[in-house]
Amino acid sequence: MTDAEPYDVSIAELGRGLRRGELSPVTLTEALLARIADLDGILGAFQLVSADRALATARAAEVGLAAGQDLGPLHGIPYAAKDLFDVSGLPTAAGSHLLADDMPGADATVVARLAGAGMILLGKTKTVQFAYGGAGINHDLGTPHNPWSRVPRLPGGSSSGSAVAVAAGLAPAALGTDTGGSVRIPAALCGVTGLKTTVGQVSRAGVYPLSWSLDSVGPLTRTVEDAALLYQAMRGADPGDDATRGRPPQDVMTGLRDGVEGLRIGIAETVFWDEADPEVSGAVRTAAEELAALGARVRSMEFPAAADALALNPRGLVIAAEAYTLNRRLIDEHYDELDPIVASRMIQGRDVSATDYLRTTLDWKRLRREAVGQLGNVDAVLCPTTPRPACTLAEADADMDAYLRHNLLYLRNTAIGNILDLCALSVPCGFTRDGLPIGLMIYGRPFSEDTVLRIGQAYQQATGWHRRRPDLGWVASG
Repeated sequence: MTDAEPYDVSIAELGRGLRRGELSPVTLTEALLARIADLDGILGAFQLVSADRALATARAAEVGLAAGQDLGPLHGIPYAAKDLFDVSGLPTAAGSHLLADDMPGADATVVARLAGAGMILLGKTKTVQFAYGGAGINHDLGTPHNPWSRVPRLPGGSSSGSAVAVAAGLAPAALGTDTGGSVRIPAALCGVTGLKTTVGQVSRAGVYPLSWSLDSVGPLTRTVEDAALLYQAMRGADPGDDATRGRPPQDVMTGLRDGVEGLRIGIAETVFWDEADPEVSGAVRTAAEELAALGARVRSMEFPAAADALALNPRGLVIAAEAYTLNRRLIDEHYDELDPIVASRMIQGRDVSATDYLRTTLDWKRLRREAVGQLGNVDAVLCPTTPRPACTLAEADADMDAYLRHNLLYLRNTAIGNILDLCALSVPCGFTRDGLPIGLMIYGRPFSEDTVLRIGQAYQQATGWHRRRPDLGWVASG
């Protein structure tokens, strides 16, 4: 531990402090609950806070550690879960008041695994309704406030509350889901680290679904090391999710600090850079130069599969069809009670023909094979996570056209990776003149989370962007 407040350091540092007796799970949890009480009335990151439950779990963790029953590096560490994850005894609202009383009977698999690792659940964070949106706006239960700006700006979605909670120091880690960028977009716009896992690496059992083809689960944290720790605890096969069958547990910790010497890293000179803010482009290319200085073999490359992925995602056809199928009763029976933007987009899935759906999914399979071939001579690819930093909420939510335009732009670079079934990591790589975070995205081939985390770790060891914290004096003063 350092002299910093407990909400201002990484999970790895907190773990060391817990084991040296410099703090306890109870005092740590109390400090975070107090910070949530002080700040979240304005930030709006949490859908619900389960204080009594968190303190009871913290006391149990404290007794266990004192008795020498150490469950590992996450034991005694608090976290938050996006309000898509089932937690026994807590409702899963999925961003809608219509599901406010939807009480699951069991924990989601990843929630159970983190409990088994000794983690302490603080509560559930807000999400875009049904996780259907990259801007992060929820007209039903409220939009979290990006902590980097007093003027309301987009937090990114759909894991909006999770990113705001981590960025503002309300929780050292939070769970998110990523179907088109919903971990990485808010990570980039809120200046934190976000890991998009390959479908099949982490169980989705007990997670409110948006698209069975594309949904993935990943952590949002302050550091790459913290993301690796959570991923290591969550990954692995689960009978509750067929996509995980046959997937052996992946060890990402052993080689995390191996550096980038000799790794082949491409800069994808393609659609990722279209309409990019010059400050974003400059920061990402500078990050590439820094990786080269660390010994990586960095070069520009073409990656035509990226543009092809966009062309094979007309109107978000597959997500719309699957989202409507999964939410049909709510759409058909309660359309006027839903977030109007989400409802108007999701109902379009009702008109997707079986022929179009099947043709598109078959084309995706072909394109995924081509993408792996195009990435055969590199270990990872770099690009901006989002082409622009967070714009104001007023600009993005002025009307339906403005929302759709901004939502599509923020989703563009990240959705490519979902369609191609890549894994990806977003890390902070700079700030604009206005003090807004910029995200660097590190794409890897499917199931190469160990590589993208290794690259991200090397970058963060050499730079300090991830250590910056927003000045929240304006929040505390109301």
